[in-house]
Amino acid sequence: MIKLLLLTSTLFLLSACVNKHGISAKYYSDCNEYYDLQGFYHKKCGDDDIVTYKQLEDVAKKAIDYVSGEDEKPKGNVW
Repeated sequence: MIKLLLLTSTLFLLSACVNKHGISAKYYSDCNEYYDLQGFYHKKCGDDDIVTYKQLEDVAKKAIDYVSGEDEKPKGNVW
């Protein structure tokens, strides 16, 4: 009985949806689409996401830098 309860609660907690912006409670995240006064199209999405891929990328870069021991990355290959 305890195993079933733990399994059910674990599945409930891990039931988030993965969409193209990140991990959220909904499969389709709400997007705000509009044109500004100059006629440029803007689309803001992913505000309701729990974790975005950008946040995951930043954390992964910090972890790689910590493990590899590199404090400063080169700015480019131009001398």
